[in-house]
Amino acid sequence: MFHLSRQTVSRHRSLYAGSFVALAVGVFLLGLAATATAATIAYHGPAAAKIVVTTLGGDDAAPRQVSVPMSDADVSGLQTVLSLVGVICGFITIFVIASTFAFAVASRRRELGLLRLIGATPGQIRRMVLGEALVVALAASLTGAVLAQLATPMLLRRASYTELAPVKLETASPWVPLSIAVGAGLLVAMLGARSAARRAGRVGPIDALREAALEPPRIGPVRVVFGLLFMAGAIVMLTLIRPSTGEGAVPLAMFTPMVMVIALTLLAPLVVPWISRLWALPLVAWTRVSGRLARSNVVAAPRRSASLAAPILSISAIAGSMVLSLSFAADSAAATIRDTLRAPVVVTEAADLSTVPGVGAVDAGLPLQLVRISRDDARLEDAEGIDPAIAARTRDLTPLSGDLGNLTGNTVAVSKEMSGFEHYRVGGEVSVTFLDRTAAKLKIVAILPDAMGVNPSLLIPLDLARKHAPTAKPDRLFVLPADGVDAASLVSTIDHAVPAADWEAEQADGVRKGNQFGLILLLGPAALYSAIAIANTLLMGSLQRRHEFVTSRLLGATPAQIRRMVLWESSLVGAVALTLGTAITVTVGILIRHAMTSGVADVPVTVPWAVLLGIAGICLGLAVGSALAPTTYILRRSQPSAAVE
Repeated sequence: MFHLSRQTVSRHRSLYAGSFVALAVGVFLLGLAATATAATIAYHGPAAAKIVVTTLGGDDAAPRQVSVPMSDADVSGLQTVLSLVGVICGFITIFVIASTFAFAVASRRRELGLLRLIGATPGQIRRMVLGEALVVALAASLTGAVLAQLATPMLLRRASYTELAPVKLETASPWVPLSIAVGAGLLVAMLGARSAARRAGRVGPIDALREAALEPPRIGPVRVVFGLLFMAGAIVMLTLIRPSTGEGAVPLAMFTPMVMVIALTLLAPLVVPWISRLWALPLVAWTRVSGRLARSNVVAAPRRSASLAAPILSISAIAGSMVLSLSFAADSAAATIRDTLRAPVVVTEAADLSTVPGVGAVDAGLPLQLVRISRDDARLEDAEGIDPAIAARTRDLTPLSGDLGNLTGNTVAVSKEMSGFEHYRVGGEVSVTFLDRTAAKLKIVAILPDAMGVNPSLLIPLDLARKHAPTAKPDRLFVLPADGVDAASLVSTIDHAVPAADWEAEQADGVRKGNQFGLILLLGPAALYSAIAIANTLLMGSLQRRHEFVTSRLLGATPAQIRRMVLWESSLVGAVALTLGTAITVTVGILIRHAMTSGVADVPVTVPWAVLLGIAGICLGLAVGSALAPTTYILRRSQPSAAVE
């Protein structure tokens, strides 16, 4: 049977070429992320750049030693990004491969029906299709793994000495990560082919021939049940995107669209025809014949239309939700900085202002880092040493609980977010180790509102910061003018002084730029793969319709009419996918904005229309272009008489 599968793949090279390319690129991206992650895990760095601490243990977790790298040797940021890249690429790969294999098998229904008619059993049909998938998957996975290994050194060179990895990274042993990538490729391919193979093997000989001409109007109950279950899960996740979730709302906003995409992809053969009919109403009124034919083709072949729409839906929903969520997160951060800072003047470099006339108070907090130890982990945290009497005048440090006036000695004030994640309460203790390797237990005296950009998660007394970080210097000063002194005069008098509004705008701009950099890292590979997948899927769809196009020519249709039909058909599929993706993006965007701006007044609304419209335009352009190009090629190379061959 495997020999027959190899012969079938060889015969249908053009059909399975799309599946090969899609899987090879997917395994390449997964392998690249895996080998780069292995390099970060293998990096140990000098012993002097690490602090070894012992976790607290408890709740069935035994204390253990943890090595925490200092900031100049920390590669955890790159590990996190690579993990997210792997998850996103893996998710999109699953749907693209499942769609391409399902489409490839569906395109051969007539051939499979003939095999059933001459005596092939359902089991033989299934084994043959799975064998074909295995042949393609082996070749594509090995190709992707080899390309990933070749590209890994270049990626590590680009990633070394950057903000995410301020060290030199060397390639590690590739066998384990590439084996994982190859195994994932094989698994995805077999799962994608399994559903289509079972569907083809279940039909009888006569029904197989009828199915080759027209797709069944209904989908299986199992698919409907799983689609509804995933939709229910997505709805539950949406309800969790609320103000009480805190910063956890952002990860939810990133992963909820994936669950919704799974649900809509499973239910797509039911959803796509209805939305297609709505979009086709103005199209039919405007174009008449070609628009009507396009609508009929999309509605009559819901499985094929759903397969073509899947990659567009995936990238538009995921990318759109991420872009909108991070934009609203930046809006929230800008409003929080504005409301937290009370001082009208900010000095952006350390300076002695004790002799400057007109200065009423100077909040010169000392930034430092320390290792915070929990029950089962330890991590490097940013902290700041403050004088609470002065800082309470230059910033809004109204505690949610506790008293900031008690911030003396071995004490700490904790942000609301950290207290929620770590279950800290006033009166409890935070175990820390300073970078001078001194261990301490800091008593929690206050829980403060989150104020990213102004206050770190941990505030300690100024004297304690000076004791354990004697060389630390303020990186900015918050200045209050003396009574009767205008803030503008201080700005003109003090070097490196700026109005608070300008500093706030600069901080907000920095947040946006950081978010944009993260989007490029997270969505760049996935967007590239999705673009290839969209083009690949539409090319496969058009190339398999040669007989249909030639028959239309025989019936009197002109090449221009056929091209217009394909244009509107691909536009309809793209519009349906983008409609569903837009619905997901808008839903997640509304919820994440409410979650992040609750309790904050006058939050600006920044919708990155250019990026969102660019995503939609590129997806639609790829869909139309990838459908028209092979159609034009087929019409130029074929004559109407070929329909009877």
